[in-house]
Amino acid sequence: MIIDHKKYDLFGKPLLHKLVLKSPFTFDFPITDNACFLYMLEGEMQYKLDDEKKNLTAKHSLFQNCIKSDKQISSENLDNKNEILIINFHPEILKKIYDKELPQLLKSQKEVISNKSIEEINNDFLIQKYIEGLLFYFENPSLVNEELLILKLKEIILLLSQTRNIEAVQIILSQLFSPATYNFKQIIEAHLFSDITIEELAKHHNLSVSSFKREFAKHYNDTPANYIKTKKLEKAAELLLVSDERISEIAFDCGFNDLANFTRSFTEKYNVPPTKYRLNQNDK
Repeated sequence: MIIDHKKYDLFGKPLLHKLVLKSPFTFDFPITDNACFLYMLEGEMQYKLDDEKKNLTAKHSLFQNCIKSDKQISSENLDNKNEILIINFHPEILKKIYDKELPQLLKSQKEVISNKSIEEINNDFLIQKYIEGLLFYFENPSLVNEELLILKLKEIILLLSQTRNIEAVQIILSQLFSPATYNFKQIIEAHLFSDITIEELAKHHNLSVSSFKREFAKHYNDTPANYIKTKKLEKAAELLLVSDERISEIAFDCGFNDLANFTRSFTEKYNVPPTKYRLNQNDK
């Protein structure tokens, strides 16, 4: 149940919200054409990442693309008081306030292929101080004007660009200007030969690890680890025949950062070590 809802609009669109909710509650975002930053001032809330519910506790924050991610937050704890501060990022407003050129954080990263739409932001001291400043203006609405709201929006963008979550934030914000949904196989193929973990691949798909493995099995009828390893070894075998590169370089190019591991895996698959494989094939 919503006990109190204060908000400030910028250029006719909601920018800042301060919500007080009593548990249990379910809150649906009224707008979905933007990204939003949620800061849990008091209490806790749950949000969905794929099919799993995650908790966001007090003094922690969440950044999400409201176009693509789940549009709902909730809390199941009885009789808790929950306070949430929300900042909306509308693409048309961002274009207007950065009329000459968008900052780097908002620009599309062409080499990045990801469906990531949600990210928990590390508990950052500067962001906490920024939030304290916003609370002052909710207590003193007569001081709020258009120039101040533009300044506070630019300030949070600057702060987000300085967090350890900058890569995820940039992916999510850039989706507002260059929306693209990559299919499952496109993302897998784009990262086949990189030194990437299953956990990182799951994040690129905005899935939990367990859900990612289930989805992978549907597409490839195999486990991610086995499929990716097989593809890397097949590429290595091909490079051994067509390239004069050293075996250590080929191993690195195919996503192996340990030569001993590469040699062992290659020998298990082809029954000969890489050096002998190259010699045998060349002799033929």
